Amino acid sequence: MEVLRIKLTQSSANYKKEETVKNKMTYPLPPFSTVIGALHSACGYKEYHPMDISIQGKYESMHKEPYTDYCFLNSVMDDRGILVKLKNNSLHSTAFDKVAKAIKSQGNSFRKGITIEVINEQLLEEYRQLKVLVDEVKEFKKSRIDKVMAIIKKRKKTLADKKKNGDKDSIEYKIIAKREKEIKQLEKTIKDKLKAYETNSIKDPYSKFASLTTSLKYYEVLNNIELILHIKSDENTLKDIKENIYNLKALGRSEDFVDVQEACFVEVVDEIDDEIESMYSAYIDYDLVKNEDIITSTKKGISADGTKYYLNKNYTIKDNKRVFEKKKVLYTSRYSAHEESEGLYFDLDGDKPYIVNLN
Repeated sequence: MEVLRIKLTQSSANYKKEETVKNKMTYPLPPFSTVIGALHSACGYKEYHPMDISIQGKYESMHKEPYTDYCFLNSVMDDRGILVKLKNNSLHSTAFDKVAKAIKSQGNSFRKGITIEVINEQLLEEYRQLKVLVDEVKEFKKSRIDKVMAIIKKRKKTLADKKKNGDKDSIEYKIIAKREKEIKQLEKTIKDKLKAYETNSIKDPYSKFASLTTSLKYYEVLNNIELILHIKSDENTLKDIKENIYNLKALGRSEDFVDVQEACFVEVVDEIDDEIESMYSAYIDYDLVKNEDIITSTKKGISADGTKYYLNKNYTIKDNKRVFEKKKVLYTSRYSAHEESEGLYFDLDGDKPYIVNLN
C-alpha cells in the first residue's frame, strides 16, 4: 500500500491539552486532530477529507515558558483590576488601551482617583464623565420622568374607567378613546427618547470600557522535536498534501514553526520476517498493545506500557457543536512488533524501518 511519509522538525512546540488552564500542558506528540487540521489548512480545504495518520517522533527536552493571561471581568469594577477601553467592544481581545490600574486589593476608586495608577488621563476623564452622566440621568428620571409617568398612569386609569361606563357609539366615548390613544403615544415617545438617549450617550460608550485582571501562567514547551507522519487517504488528497506541504508553517501554536525535511510516497507492507524495534515514541492503538501485536518495554517485571490518551481525530457538527471522534491510544516508546503482529504496517523504505499504526 502506498502512503505519504512526511518528516518534520520543530525547534519548539506546545500541543495543548484542552483540559489544562493554569499550566497549559502539552501532549508529547501532536494529536491527530492537530495534524489533520494543519494539513487541511495547508491544502486550503474547507470540507473534511478522510484520512488515517500514524504519528511518531521524539523531543530532546521540555521547559516551562511564562506568559501573561488576561481575564475580563463580567462587569466594569470601579475598585479593582485594570480599567481598559476596548478597540472593539463586541470582542474581548488584546486590542485595548489601558486606562488605569488599581494599586491595593481593596479601597480603590477609578472615579475618585483613590490609590490608582493613571495610565491614560484622557480616557480616565472620559470614564469619569460617563459615570457622572449615569448619575445625572438617574436623578433626572427620579425627579422628572418618574413624576410624569405617574401622572400618565393615573390619567390612563381615569380614561379607562370612563370608557367602561360609556356608550361606544357616543361622541364622548370617541373623544375619550382618542385622548387615551394620545396619552399612550406620549408615554411611548418619552420611553423611546429616553432609551435612545441612554443607549447613544451612556450604554454604547460605557460598553467600550472593561475591567480585567492579569495572572502569570505557563506553557509547557517541547524542544528540538522530530516528527514522522504516515498518511493514508485517496490518491488526489495525498497528491494535494504533497504539493502543498510547504504551506504548512506551524504545528501547535501559531509560533511553533515547522521545517519540512521530507515528503515522499512510500510503500508499506503488512508482513515482516523478523522483529522490528521502533526508534521513536508513538501513539499506538490501545487494542494493539492489549492484544500483544505491539510489545512494550518492561522494567523489573512491571509493565511500563506508557500513557493512555483519548485523542480527537475528526469531528461532525451536531446542534451547532463540534462532536469529535475519539481514538484510544497509548503513547509509548521502546516498543516493537513481530512477524505475527496484525493491524500494523511497516515502512522499510530508507535507512531505518518504521512501525506504522494508522489511526
